[in-house]
Amino acid sequence: MKKILIINGPNLNLLGKREPAIYGSDSFDEFLSHLQEEFPQVAIDYFQSNVEGELINKIQEAGYDYDGIVLNAAAYTHTSIAIADAVKAITTPVIEVHISNTYSREIYRHQSFIAPVCQGIIIGFGLNSYKLAIQSFL
Repeated sequence: MKKILIINGPNLNLLGKREPAIYGSDSFDEFLSHLQEEFPQVAIDYFQSNVEGELINKIQEAGYDYDGIVLNAAAYTHTSIAIADAVKAITTPVIEVHISNTYSREIYRHQSFIAPVCQGIIIGFGLNSYKLAIQSFL
């Protein structure tokens, strides 16, 4: 059985409440249940934090124990060289995901420090971005 870890960054704990026109009206916990039903052949673990250092610690801890990591670093995507360095330091492949199309938003969201060290990126497909990332690992 494949093991995949989903890591969500800051403010993604507010999914379903925060800017539903951009992020939808489902909470991530609700969506995670659907993912686990849709992919019974995959053990999906989940971690969310608003704290950059906790995200780095989790990437480092998980970096050798999973078949893949799905990472939505949220706003840290555009600011954190430290998260990029953590991804670069591990052997587990990482796919960067974003719910919204970051290129159709503010200019500062067009830069990702994480994308160059990831296996790939999936953006703009709503919560289905996570589903597409999981499918890519299969």
